[in-house]
Amino acid sequence: MIKALIIEDEKPSARRLQRMLKKIGVEVISTLHSVEESTSWLLQHEQTELIFLDIQLSDGLSFEIFENVEVDSAIIFTTAYDEYALKAFKLNSIDYLLKPIDEEELEKAVDKYQSNRNYSRQNLDMKNLKSLLNFSASEYKKRFTVPVGQHLRLISVEEISCFYSESKTTYVHTLDGRNYPLDISLENLEQQLNPEKFFKISRQAIINVKTIEDIIAYSNSRLRLKVQSFRGFPLIVSREKVKEFKRWLT
Repeated sequence: MIKALIIEDEKPSARRLQRMLKKIGVEVISTLHSVEESTSWLLQHEQTELIFLDIQLSDGLSFEIFENVEVDSAIIFTTAYDEYALKAFKLNSIDYLLKPIDEEELEKAVDKYQSNRNYSRQNLDMKNLKSLLNFSASEYKKRFTVPVGQHLRLISVEEISCFYSESKTTYVHTLDGRNYPLDISLENLEQQLNPEKFFKISRQAIINVKTIEDIIAYSNSRLRLKVQSFRGFPLIVSREKVKEFKRWLT
């Protein structure tokens, strides 16, 4: 049985990936959630054959791990950065999986590893890959891929009214009134969006400036927003965000 390590800062995503790997006969030895935690673990434990590695962790890019630890495991990257990851990974011949991870694609990636177990971190030019990703990070997300039953739907940012968090899940709400779950936190999502178009008004929501229909004075010096098609909970600009929000609008 293949032994693997998951490095992923989104705990629900890590649990989902672990369940999927178990189905195809991969044993997950541990799940780690930050650069610091992963570096410490790798220095103290025997390395696994395979690592599933998210690029953006809670305390920085996962490439920082390789600056402190000599990693010989084969690596399959997991990423939500579909706008630029394809180019960077193809140039470096690295296997990768786009979030939300598809079970069939996951199985293909593991099969690819099994057919070439000599493939390891030593084949990768981490410095070059990191520079490619950092360079491309200025290219904000233009679309999102979401699962719809057995299909995938591409959602352009122009179709998005807002993003919101509810019951520990992040959703994208589209102008046609639909909601789709995303495998990413609002905090990480904020970093991928063009700040000229999107604003995080609270811990619960990010809104698209083009979809604001009305701004209403609310209690405790806050603001309430009405945005196109969203009829869920009240969209309130938190008090500490009001001043910044008003500047953002101008």
